[in-house]
Amino acid sequence: IKERQKFKGTAIDISKKALKIAKFNAKIHQLDNRIKFYKSSVDNFFKGKYDLIVSNPPYISNLELKYLDKDIIGYEPLISLNGGLDGSFVLNKVIKKSSSLLKIGGKLVLEIGFDQKYKVMSLLKKNRFFINKVIKDYANKDRCIIATKT
Repeated sequence: IKERQKFKGTAIDISKKALKIAKFNAKIHQLDNRIKFYKSSVDNFFKGKYDLIVSNPPYISNLELKYLDKDIIGYEPLISLNGGLDGSFVLNKVIKKSSSLLKIGGKLVLEIGFDQKYKVMSLLKKNRFFINKVIKDYANKDRCIIATKT
């Protein structure tokens, strides 16, 4: 947003603490007057139509949570990690909500678990998205999907 003077943003999170940190960061970068912040779950957010949605939802399965490194569990709140039984519970909500919030031709950039590529691609296609690109992380694992609402 900083490089694009006419761009405005909306940020949502269910964590009051996360929003406080995001507001602080926006202020440091002199963007606080161009970003609106809402404490909301993705399912309860209905404001506006968007050109771009970027999401890093919880995508770790209940079973995987038990074996996560202590550095991760000790640093991140459980609510920001827990993706439900198979890790796709919140991902599915984000995809469905993004389908209604995005304009036709709008982009969804979604972080995923390294083993969720095919499941997420299927969910995206069911919700009227075209898959543009799958991006790998530095460990060469699938980690992000960019899709366009059709």
